[in-house]
Amino acid sequence: MLQDEIVPAIRNIARQNFNDIWFQQDGTPPHYSLRVRQYLNEVFPNRWIGRRGYIEWPAQSPVLNPLDYFLWGYLKGKIYNTKPRNLNDLRQRIINIIRIMPREFCRNAILSFYNRLAHYRTAEGRQFKYLL
Repeated sequence: MLQDEIVPAIRNIARQNFNDIWFQQDGTPPHYSLRVRQYLNEVFPNRWIGRRGYIEWPAQSPVLNPLDYFLWGYLKGKIYNTKPRNLNDLRQRIINIIRIMPREFCRNAILSFYNRLAHYRTAEGRQFKYLL
């Protein structure tokens, strides 16, 4: 998936700026296998954050990840007004919600990331959620 879908999508979006892109992933075991890390070292040399990566995944990672501090909660709130009938219904709900989600929400989540990163640096990697 990483090699066949994710990296090509990033290349397509970033185009000539691809070498300025940093890749970030969490510490889920499949994400830090030797094969994955070798691939990331080739594609994102000195530009990836993750378990056993060029930069180790930060201790306060959920507070620094827009998927964790915004998207999953937003989707859950929209999707589970009524219980999905099956996996396909769940999948379609996710697609529909993402499709109509205001761009401003994404922009605000990204701006919040910069604010959170500043707090993380101020706290020198220690707990900083209380500053948000």
